[in-house]
Amino acid sequence: MLDQNRAQEVFNRIKKFSTVDEVEVMFSSANYSLTRFANNTIHQNVSEVNEAASIRVAFDGKTARATTNRFDDENLKRAVQSAESIARVQEPNPERLPMATPAEANQGGPPLVRWFEQTARITPADRAEAVGQIVTTAKKNSLVTAGIYSNSEHAEGIVNSKGLNVFHKQSSSEVSITMLADDSSGWQKANFPDIRDLDHLRLAEIAAQKARESRVPQELPPGKFTVILEPAAVLDIVGFMFWDFGGLAIIDQRSFLNNRIGTRLFGEDITIMDDVYHPLQAGAPFDGEGVRRKKVTLVENGVIRNVVYARSTAEKIRHSELAAHVGNVEVTGHGFPLPNEVGEAPVNVVFITPGKEQTTEQMIAGTERGILITRLWYIREVDPYEKIVTGMTRDGTFFIENGKVKHGIRNFRFNQSLIEMLSSVEAMGQAVRSSGEESFDMVVPAMKVRDFNFTEATKF
Repeated sequence: MLDQNRAQEVFNRIKKFSTVDEVEVMFSSANYSLTRFANNTIHQNVSEVNEAASIRVAFDGKTARATTNRFDDENLKRAVQSAESIARVQEPNPERLPMATPAEANQGGPPLVRWFEQTARITPADRAEAVGQIVTTAKKNSLVTAGIYSNSEHAEGIVNSKGLNVFHKQSSSEVSITMLADDSSGWQKANFPDIRDLDHLRLAEIAAQKARESRVPQELPPGKFTVILEPAAVLDIVGFMFWDFGGLAIIDQRSFLNNRIGTRLFGEDITIMDDVYHPLQAGAPFDGEGVRRKKVTLVENGVIRNVVYARSTAEKIRHSELAAHVGNVEVTGHGFPLPNEVGEAPVNVVFITPGKEQTTEQMIAGTERGILITRLWYIREVDPYEKIVTGMTRDGTFFIENGKVKHGIRNFRFNQSLIEMLSSVEAMGQAVRSSGEESFDMVVPAMKVRDFNFTEATKF
């Protein structure tokens, strides 16, 4: 596994091969192992060890990047020459900033411990034992299971010719479980840096219960319903709006927040942070240029407060007419590796609940007629400014009547504005670290939402 000292040593060799003054290297090193199972048996076990150096050069307003996964002198020199050759044929960008300095990068913040030896040292036998317990749960419930169980350790760092050297090491454990019956299914997924937080057996039992209790699903007519969205469903649907919380999206007029910063767009109970330091979050405390990430209030009591900024985006906005309309403009450490066309985005999203949380069971008990949703999938954007998205329910959709879950129902397709959805939240649960399939991991609560718009029933 790559460490910070070796990254500096490799960078020193790369710098000698370069003919330009500004050089940046993004290092990554990963040990990744996965056990895949289906039809109640393991059918694949893979492990991958890899390290890479992504080399960016910059001169005369031009920049380009080339990558190699071999750290011998010959391959490093070839990658440097490739990056320089690509840069020479680029058009100069007069707005390109010099590479970040250590003073810009090290803006404080608590140290993050996200590597755990218990996670990194999980063996194939350990994963097989866990899968065996998942399969036993499936058989006990007359179900068939499929999914994955994985663990990894990952190191990433950025070193540049300005003297910047930042490094982060992290472990990860993940399980995804689908339980299948002839006409129903259940699903659960989780990802944690510390394996001690990953309870695969509890997740298997929940997935099995959902598959078992949604058998013989009934069909309901489409319409607007009160829904209770479990955290994974919340994560996957709201994830479509966070790419708009970046300064470059505002400049490009592709954000639904254009002309809305400072206005109340959601319900008063909606407060959203981007906080890499939150104890349930994961990831490096620096961005794609090595700049330290700041904690940012994105939404406060329904009001859009801030978007995030990479260095170049903040500089552009400060010198534009947009400066008077976007509130506080400062570098927040959310840029993606350069060059890119996206700019920046919050990637450590945390919902702050208002202190009157309800359990999912309490939400159900307080619902006269509604639908309980485990997860959403195949989500696509319909209207980017009103943030209308479409998609379907999946793997555990239930009808609620008189405060009780009555039976499983056939899945629905929905067309729903995220603005309207987050303005119609009647209750929230405790925010938890959650994983989905359509978006990145977040810290989100379950939500009870009125008037969720279902347009048609599906055939399954």
